[in-house]
Amino acid sequence: MIRKKNRRLTHKERVQIETLLCEKKSKSYIAKVLKRARSTISREVNKWVQNKTDKYDADLAHWNAKDDYLNKRNSDKISSYQPLKIYVYRGLLSDWTPEQISGRLKDDYPNNPRMRISHESIYRFIYTRPQASLNKKLIKLLVRKKTRRKRIKKKRGGGSKIINQVSIDNRPKHIQLREEVGHWEGDLIVGKNHKSAIGTIVERKTRYTLIVKIESKKANEVAKKFSRILNKLNPIFKNSMTYDNGIEMARHEKITKNTGMKIYFAHPYSSWERGTNENTNGLIRRYLPKGTDFNEISLKQLQNIQEKLNNRPRKIIGYKTPKEMMNFELKFVA
Repeated sequence: MIRKKNRRLTHKERVQIETLLCEKKSKSYIAKVLKRARSTISREVNKWVQNKTDKYDADLAHWNAKDDYLNKRNSDKISSYQPLKIYVYRGLLSDWTPEQISGRLKDDYPNNPRMRISHESIYRFIYTRPQASLNKKLIKLLVRKKTRRKRIKKKRGGGSKIINQVSIDNRPKHIQLREEVGHWEGDLIVGKNHKSAIGTIVERKTRYTLIVKIESKKANEVAKKFSRILNKLNPIFKNSMTYDNGIEMARHEKITKNTGMKIYFAHPYSSWERGTNENTNGLIRRYLPKGTDFNEISLKQLQNIQEKLNNRPRKIIGYKTPKEMMNFELKFVA
């Protein structure tokens, strides 16, 4: 075998490794194609692929290797402990926030103190060299993708008078406590030039999210599509929904008739009364920023975003995922 003069794997070689692994080729075969020692390929692959669910990612592996080379004298915890660095990078590539990565580490490695790091330490690691090539890539994986961390102020929205609406003041007090599953918050996210929209419905206790593709903002269309997706749920998840004063909910009584769910309306200009939904809309905007024409977004794309949101750990529920919480609630169904 011809020995390579450059002992470190190149990005091109790592892309070849990823491609050949996807084709189910053996490590020996890959080593032969790349004219590398089998041990070199084994170390590279085994570092990232430890079980059947893991997938080798050429970009991630190369970023990590390059960072190791450039920062051998770096004493920060992420740079000095390879398994932690790999976990952090994987989390960022999965659209997890530093806070979610930090919280999930406690669940995944409860007895390993080396796999502990605060979200602030992750941010410091990313922002230490904001102009460096690697750090620019890491910053782009963050929620806001900003070179500086800023607080985002929420804008107050308008409201509309709806016939026979039931105020949130009349909503049973126990719903506020989030101790019972099946109480939702709903809203629309409006697209480019106010000519398209999608519906969002979020369960208050589990933070489970439903994204609804609608053809228009008309009340009948919203009632029809909301009813259809809510009726796919187990009956224990169909108790109530709290909505804002958008006129698209003018047929709220139709939703109640179709699903059996009571509809309550928040006060005008009081988005905090539906804080869970407002926060979730912000998360969805990461994937579908302002100016998006939702008529050009397919149902499959919306389902993929929904799946991502429901499988990301949330601090508010002990770093469990909304899907895990929903499955947990189902265990109590007789």
